[in-house]
Amino acid sequence: MKRREFVVSGLALMAPPLGVQALVFDVFGTVVDWRGSIIREGESLNRARGWKIDWAAFADKWRAGYGPSMDKVRRGELPWKRIDELHRMVLDRLLDEFGLASLREAEKDHLNRMWHRLHGWPDAVAGLTRLKKKFVIATLSNGNVSLLTNMARFAGLPWDCVLSAELMRHYKPDPECYLGAADLLGLKPGEVMMVAAHAGDLRAAAKAGLRTAFVERPLEYGPGRKADSPPAGVDYKAKDFLELASLLGA
Repeated sequence: MKRREFVVSGLALMAPPLGVQALVFDVFGTVVDWRGSIIREGESLNRARGWKIDWAAFADKWRAGYGPSMDKVRRGELPWKRIDELHRMVLDRLLDEFGLASLREAEKDHLNRMWHRLHGWPDAVAGLTRLKKKFVIATLSNGNVSLLTNMARFAGLPWDCVLSAELMRHYKPDPECYLGAADLLGLKPGEVMMVAAHAGDLRAAAKAGLRTAFVERPLEYGPGRKADSPPAGVDYKAKDFLELASLLGA
């Protein structure tokens, strides 16, 4: 589909493809700084409780358990479980490793809900607010609905609606997630654009027929660590949501 070119402040930009009505967003890493948020909250607990936990290592290991846990669900080794439940399975192993297994159940549950209390990247709220003026904006995350709803309230994220892999009972990058999101929005796949900082997510979305936009998040995995690069054939590339809003004329 041919796109129209226009100029803003001397920069040639591409108007959004005709027919795109909704933007759906990956959340962990694309919209919110999961690693930095967990480290900051954990270090606050260190000060309050006298702990000496390496929360950077804790966050990295917690996140590293995320993909393998979802793969067990895909292979049928585990029944369908919400991300909250998968996060808790990984957390329980980490509590043993980091010497926190003696915490009360309520304390363990509070720790697990760190994922409900993640802060947005500095451009997230302002960028989403601009994009919302022109498009329907929604999550499309593996996070469960309650997690995403609580996170939106905590971080002030202005979603029009919350879409989750939980609704499709398939985790990204299964095609059912992308096609299911378009269906729930009452749109054709080509009328929806997936926005993510992860190449695999965008490749799967494009294969399902969605438009795609890559947003850079160079600090997702911490300073000095390599973040994802945009996949071949992506429709848009932006340094943040504010630049994406400008590219899309919002």
